[in-house]
Amino acid sequence: MRRYLTISSLGLFVALRLGAHDTWLQPTVSAVAPGDIINLTLTSANGFKGAEKGPAPERVHRAFLRLAGVIVPLDISPASEKVLGFSAKPGLPGVGVCAVELKPRDLELPPHLIQHYFDEIHAGEALRRQWLEVPEPRRWRERYIKVAKTFVRVGDPSVPAKDWSEPNGLTLEILPERDPTTLQVGDLLPVRVLRNGTPLAEFTLGFVAEGETHHHVVTTDADGRAAAPVDRSGLWLVHGTDLWRSQQKGCEWESVFTTLVVEVAARKR
Repeated sequence: MRRYLTISSLGLFVALRLGAHDTWLQPTVSAVAPGDIINLTLTSANGFKGAEKGPAPERVHRAFLRLAGVIVPLDISPASEKVLGFSAKPGLPGVGVCAVELKPRDLELPPHLIQHYFDEIHAGEALRRQWLEVPEPRRWRERYIKVAKTFVRVGDPSVPAKDWSEPNGLTLEILPERDPTTLQVGDLLPVRVLRNGTPLAEFTLGFVAEGETHHHVVTTDADGRAAAPVDRSGLWLVHGTDLWRSQQKGCEWESVFTTLVVEVAARKR
């Protein structure tokens, strides 16, 4: 029997925020030497402004490091309330792709808060109309998955590395189309979105700097491509949510939340 989260009136707003939270993966340092340990943290929060809630270890479906064409599991560190930790010890130079995909989870939300949810995930008009066309009494039970990726430069940055450009078989994946470890303020960050390996058109992405609330919001083209400027230094979050009507028993909606974290350096003079 599946279990669903039913929300009391006191906790409606909080639960909605948790459902719409982005979950992201970030390294403690963006560059290490071969043989050094990579440490990463996974957290969820309302806005890209610091750790709020870490998932339980048992929610992890897969967690891996891809480097020099080799994929190895990430080790899970002891969890805290705010973050779930991961680590790996790369032995070769290159750009390490670190990714975590969480198991599906179920959530029930009250209909009168759905429009706010749509605003948070930058939902398009077609999806909003689809919800309004659902006959009364309307019910929102959603099954969601969360996917998070980031990168670590291992060793000499002059060593050619293309792991960052390769798909990894994730349910919903954001692929950078330039080396994400060489970004500087003022650069354009081009990306491509794949759903189960296929380019996803007309998908909305938000680009936001850590601690900021303003998002660059863009939509992918027919080839799943989009781009936005990264106009300040520090960490940036690229995020999007794929939401659709479900044909599965026990839920009306399904979604995948996907995030990508990159670090942007000050422009060299």
